[in-house]
Amino acid sequence: MNLVDWDLAVTVGSRLTGPGPQVGAEEAHAVVAELRGAADRSTPLVREFTGLDGGDGTAPVLVVDRPGWVQANADGFARIMAPVARKVVERKGEPSALAEAVGSRVTGTEVGLMLGFLSSKVLGQFDPFSEPHGRLLLVAPNVVQVERELGADPHDFRLWVCLHEETHRVQFTANPWLGGHLLAQMEALADTVEPAAVLEGLRRGAEVVRGGGSIIDLVSTPAQREVLDRVTGVMSLLEGHADVVMDGVGPTVVTSVKDIRRKFDQRRKGVGGLDRVLRRLLGLDVKMAQYRDGAGFVRHVVDKVGMDEFNAVWTGPETLPSKAEIGDPDAWVARVL
Repeated sequence: MNLVDWDLAVTVGSRLTGPGPQVGAEEAHAVVAELRGAADRSTPLVREFTGLDGGDGTAPVLVVDRPGWVQANADGFARIMAPVARKVVERKGEPSALAEAVGSRVTGTEVGLMLGFLSSKVLGQFDPFSEPHGRLLLVAPNVVQVERELGADPHDFRLWVCLHEETHRVQFTANPWLGGHLLAQMEALADTVEPAAVLEGLRRGAEVVRGGGSIIDLVSTPAQREVLDRVTGVMSLLEGHADVVMDGVGPTVVTSVKDIRRKFDQRRKGVGGLDRVLRRLLGLDVKMAQYRDGAGFVRHVVDKVGMDEFNAVWTGPETLPSKAEIGDPDAWVARVL
């Protein structure tokens, strides 16, 4: 069963990516080469700072354009959504061919619209679900566009971005169980799928949006919220840890790191009214909180017990912080250490 027409989602998303910055062929080749080099340069820096050993060559680095990012994320979402589709079939039975075709095209269009909007925002991303060991995506046109908007030194900014994204690659390659744990949470989320609740959530859509909610709120039953809270704890850890690393390593290799951080944090708030509305609807405000709260958690624990002791967080699922512990680092220290 296809809940989403993924080919349509890619077509719609790719049409909405926007032209990107004006870059000549020679400059484009130079940007791609520099991003690859910055990713390679970041690996030993991240390992030294974190004490994590991510191995060699286990997760490739891909420098992509916006349509390439859309395609990669459609592929990733398709893998994540597979267990949800199975659960729907188990509970409701196979839909008619017409109903499946119509429904999948509607959701394909919606997913494409979301991917099209996000394709111009994302600088880089680690995909832990790509076989066999994940892959790191760096979105070259977005890096160039943002460095120009910020007036940042291009070489400093590209290395700074790669430090963050390379941290994600090291997190997952040094801890192979982590990707499987996140996939298990997706399976758990699928177990909570109740078609009737989803429909009711969609009916309440206008009310939720007016109340300042996001799309996530439309389909979140109590059981789903429990799973989402676990995922939020993990994602806050991952994003906050990467932010701490990029700023911790940054001063030694990125001379303008303080200026970049100040300007970049301002940009994360959204650049315009429509942009802010879309970010809220897509739940990106939650994403921004993950960076902030996760970084606060990591800094507090590292300041208190040191990086070596902090690394107990990577032991297994049981040592990951809960959403509540992200806001109360001492509670995690008391429980785990």
